[in-house]
Amino acid sequence: MPVAIITGASEGLGEALAHGLALRGWDLVIDARDAVPLAETAGLVSSHGTRVTALPGDVTDAAHRAELVAAARRLGGVDLLVHNADALDAEPLARLEELPLEGLRRALEVNVVAALGLVQEALPLLRTAAAGAVLVVGVDAAVAAGPRWGGYGASKAALDQLAAVLAVEEPGLRVWAVDPGDLPTDLYAAAVPDGDGPRPAPAGVVPAFLRLLDERPASGRYGAPALLEERR
Repeated sequence: MPVAIITGASEGLGEALAHGLALRGWDLVIDARDAVPLAETAGLVSSHGTRVTALPGDVTDAAHRAELVAAARRLGGVDLLVHNADALDAEPLARLEELPLEGLRRALEVNVVAALGLVQEALPLLRTAAAGAVLVVGVDAAVAAGPRWGGYGASKAALDQLAAVLAVEEPGLRVWAVDPGDLPTDLYAAAVPDGDGPRPAPAGVVPAFLRLLDERPASGRYGAPALLEERR
């Protein structure tokens, strides 16, 4: 069975992706910082009949990243690496003149540095996979300037660029940066406490991610809403 590593999988999009892949027979290694909800997610996902290894920890910890890849190796390898772990620069988001630099450093460490560290750890296994792929979760703030999104958006823009360069350097892999759109997640609520308006549930955008795995289009940046619209 194919094996995926999904970070930030205890809730929201990460959890929804875990369910979507498990329903297709994927074995999974999932992580999150909080052990309790991660264990609950693992129990639910494993009910689909696939093997699920849940490893709580912080993706900025090199030892934890090595543990994730080692667990995937025991399941058979790494066919898909999903960097969904995410950190804001401030809660709620702040204008650049007020942005705490420690918050920006944390966002860069989680959203960019840890992503590259995990890719480096997993590359030997990804290269030997029949259809190796890396998927990073982006946001529109990486390409559009808006008040209070400067620090977080910059970290996500760096992640997009990292993915683009990885695609050039590793032509045997597919490397996708996917913007799922605004979802009703705890992260979004922390970023924009006064946000309103309807937003799709994370499970509603999972078919867009699965479409990439089915069709394996060229590496690049994709928007989940467009992928879903084109499939109709």
